[in-house]
Amino acid sequence: MNEPDTHDVIRVRGARENNLRGVDLDIPKRRLTVFTGVSGSGKSSLVFGTIAAESQRLINETYPTFVQQFMGELSRPDVDALENLSATIRVDQERMAANARSTVGTATDVHAMLRVLFSRLGQPHVGSSQAFSFNVPSISGAGAVTIATGAKKGQKQRRSFEITGGMCPECEGLGQVSDIDLDQLVDPTLSLNAGAILVPGYTADGWMVRVYSESGFVDADKPVGEYTAQQRQDFLYKEQTKVRIANTNMTYEGLVPKVTKSMLQKDRDALQPHVRAFVDRAVTFVACPACEGTRLNEGARSSRIGDVNIADAAAMQITDLAAWVRTIDDPTVAPLVQGLRDTLDAFVHIGLGYLSLDRASGTLSGGEAQRTKMIRHLGSSLTDITYVFDEPTAGLHPHDIQRMNETLQQLRDKGNTVLVVEHKPEVIEIADHVVDLGPRAGRDGGTVQFEGDVAGLRASDTLTGRFLDHRARLKGTVRTATGAMPIRGATQHNLRGVDVDVPRGVLTVITGVAGSGKSSLIHGNLTAFDDVVVVDQTAIKGSRRSSPATYTGILDAVRAAFAKANGVKPALFSANSEGACPACRGLGVIVTQLGFQSTVETVCELCAGTGFSDDVLDYTLDGKNIAEVLSMSVVEASEFLVKGPAVAVLGRLRDVGLGYLTLGQSLSTLSGGERQRLKLAISMAKAGAIYVLDEPTTGLHLADVDTLLRLLDQLVDAGNTVVVIEHHQAVMAHADWIIDLGPGAGRDGGTIVFEGSPADLVAGRHTLTAEHLARYVGADPAPANGA
Repeated sequence: MNEPDTHDVIRVRGARENNLRGVDLDIPKRRLTVFTGVSGSGKSSLVFGTIAAESQRLINETYPTFVQQFMGELSRPDVDALENLSATIRVDQERMAANARSTVGTATDVHAMLRVLFSRLGQPHVGSSQAFSFNVPSISGAGAVTIATGAKKGQKQRRSFEITGGMCPECEGLGQVSDIDLDQLVDPTLSLNAGAILVPGYTADGWMVRVYSESGFVDADKPVGEYTAQQRQDFLYKEQTKVRIANTNMTYEGLVPKVTKSMLQKDRDALQPHVRAFVDRAVTFVACPACEGTRLNEGARSSRIGDVNIADAAAMQITDLAAWVRTIDDPTVAPLVQGLRDTLDAFVHIGLGYLSLDRASGTLSGGEAQRTKMIRHLGSSLTDITYVFDEPTAGLHPHDIQRMNETLQQLRDKGNTVLVVEHKPEVIEIADHVVDLGPRAGRDGGTVQFEGDVAGLRASDTLTGRFLDHRARLKGTVRTATGAMPIRGATQHNLRGVDVDVPRGVLTVITGVAGSGKSSLIHGNLTAFDDVVVVDQTAIKGSRRSSPATYTGILDAVRAAFAKANGVKPALFSANSEGACPACRGLGVIVTQLGFQSTVETVCELCAGTGFSDDVLDYTLDGKNIAEVLSMSVVEASEFLVKGPAVAVLGRLRDVGLGYLTLGQSLSTLSGGERQRLKLAISMAKAGAIYVLDEPTTGLHLADVDTLLRLLDQLVDAGNTVVVIEHHQAVMAHADWIIDLGPGAGRDGGTIVFEGSPADLVAGRHTLTAEHLARYVGADPAPANGA
């Protein structure tokens, strides 16, 4: 077979990253290619782990060495050859960093355009664009500057300076202030030596407390409630000062500012669970009274275009903001206004018109975050770029998928290569080229099953080809509710005083377009009931050492079995304890720091990446050592561990479709959908519970959706209540009861537009969901009068 000598394809040869089995592939450039296959078949390993990773590595190598040391050295993917790569931009579902200063506006540069607009047209004029930035403080002073030109070149002069920023001085641009409950910090009935400080990590004999008890400012044996006014001030609020403790110079600082800096000013989600729980107890956040939550100082808020200031504009729903911007007709800012219009229109077109620019970026869902990232690229002048997307329809109602498809095609038509990992038939249908991987997951995947056009995929005998036109049917009969969970007057976010009864003992599906209020209704109200188990896609807290085996407790059972079989203690079989390799300390890799935030990881030569010492690997259980057991998939482990407490957990992992996961792989490698199914497997042991699942079909192949439906039935039939927030029509069709929110998103949503069975929803044909579900199940067209 003659190899094409064209540069119009990305040529992949011998790709072996993760479970890929020497994949050879030619991917057409400047086309839209969709990668399909079951979860774990190797799609992400090929697109993200191989193509995108190598593109990024090659780009990094073009930078000077001193720049590379700050970026970190990327390892080359396990592939024989990759040719004709272009610069690659990843647009994935990773949630945006929960930075308190990042908003939808700042993350997309729209706020920067608004700031320039107000600096040009706002009255009264208060300064340049930075005068409208809540991240820039207003400061003045004097400092020495070096003269760069002229007769006095090289000399220093003292010059005064003034920076006019828009930051509210009270909340420092955060929009909220914290009120600390001192009773959660200190028990006034106790002395310091008796454990008065209640903050996590402040033990009576630890250094954190000794700085206070041995400082000389307070009596360590006197109850804190009996301190004099000065002692109380020194203990709680004293500014930093040097003290000498045990012949060591240390910095003393009042407990309140110290705790504020060490815990309260950090990203809440990054805190350890017990510290996060303490922060939630001890701190109440309220809107800053000085700026009314706008983050901006009085000067920035005083400048207006018409009767709108920049805080008003940022708080508008983007659809409303786009309409307001269209009223601005000033030739001096015409190019700026046109760019702003185009970007806001892109938000609306991509299904995010219900957001506001002042929405904290860390609160966006994975799907919203991915679509927000796309906004940056839609107006880009760059061409011949490779864009890679990870399920861009995640979180989208069927009504919105068409607009997402148009966006992907728009990127392609600008001369870019678009690679999409996706399961939805609606996206597969628009592909110029399809690559189907499989046949199954994990070790049973990693090979190309089909490549070609959609018609060829449909005619193929691959799993994806067979299920491409598969449709679930409406239930003939539905279950009868055993009770109800009443929600009354719900007003969270855009909800408009919603009253609804969520039935017990059945499968209820909550539907509606993105932004209609589904999550606000369920997460904001249903979780107040007893026995509610929320199973979502948020990251699982844990270190890089966490794995499915540790998270599910399987490792405890495995360690106990090894210890019993060999007559030694269980701690030997933990890479985090006595069994750790002495060289890598159980990580399996050697981590080398090269510079600021820069690391390189290499496989540990002593343990060959297992993380265990040689002595531990000499012990076996039924012929396998601990490293070999942890490298097993869930399916393989089910066949190996046939008795003991691990059997039930492994069975549940298989039930939720995670049979391909290996026991020892890092949790950080799991997708959002995989994390949710892992949490579900842990929770399934509880009977009589109320399960709340948030888009459980995310990441599921068409063939696996039927498995999920059987699992949901299993939960309900066991006496549980299951409530699912979902857009997939197969799940809607399988529901006993549907609650549809809308009719639109944001301000146009927030009401119940339908309650009832799926059959009644289709028959009525009165909502967007009804129309799409009717088409999905092949119902007769609605009558012309809409009745």
